[in-house]
Amino acid sequence: MNPALINRLTPFREEALGRGIPPEDVERWIATARPSGTLVTSGDGPVVGRFGGPLLLPADAPDPWSPLLATLDCAALPEETTGLQLPPDGRLLLFGFPEMTYYGGSAGEVVYIPEGTPVEERNTKYASVYGEEGNEFDDGAALSVYEQFPQEELRLAPDVSLPYHFLVRSPEGGDETVTLPGHPRAWDLAEVWEETYGDIIVDGPLHIGGYASHECTETDPVTDAAEDAHEARRHRADDTAELPAPGEWTLLAQWDIGLNGREGSTLHWVIPRQDLAEGRFDRAHVSFFWNP
Repeated sequence: MNPALINRLTPFREEALGRGIPPEDVERWIATARPSGTLVTSGDGPVVGRFGGPLLLPADAPDPWSPLLATLDCAALPEETTGLQLPPDGRLLLFGFPEMTYYGGSAGEVVYIPEGTPVEERNTKYASVYGEEGNEFDDGAALSVYEQFPQEELRLAPDVSLPYHFLVRSPEGGDETVTLPGHPRAWDLAEVWEETYGDIIVDGPLHIGGYASHECTETDPVTDAAEDAHEARRHRADDTAELPAPGEWTLLAQWDIGLNGREGSTLHWVIPRQDLAEGRFDRAHVSFFWNP
């Protein structure tokens, strides 16, 4: 990783050492750092996409089930910045809506459009999930949230990420303290990161790669989302294909929402690592977390 990004972890290191956490544990935790990209709507970073904008899809692509949140230029999101093996070109479309789903259902989807693919503007208004026939929302609260979806250019700010969570789900469905080799102080280290990251990472609404976070630090959002994907698959009689184990998934993107009526909520787009490496996004899963 870029040494400049590691150097940005100095406040975390100093706070952890100041609390008496052994230096070897602090350094081993820092060794888990991942690069990530924070996408912001101001500043002088390169433009890599935009919130909102026209929905441009191939003519034979099905209508999306959720609103378009962002369109990203894959060529402008290098692996050394995001930590992700994104396709070398083309566009990645992130769809999602901050609403609870049933039986682990996905709150959105991901569509990849290779460079040079003919597209046309689509006027879908997402009635298939959020409204009745006629392409209108039937929930006034949902319509209010949808109308607040941002419409701005997105610029890239290289960032660094450490784990936010300190508990993992056990095979029996309970919780147990993280026991990664060399991290006996995982609880304390994650707590230090939670209290210092505001002085380290860039403040922005959309994150690409890195570790996932939400207000509940007891569990890993990626693992939870992958388990939701498995749950959804069990309720689809027409889909018997096996999904990779939850430990084989990674964070693709995270939106810290901050809209009126959805304060403190987060959407996570997660994907099996192998699918990401192969440029396949049809099994990506979107989870919604909210602690109102």
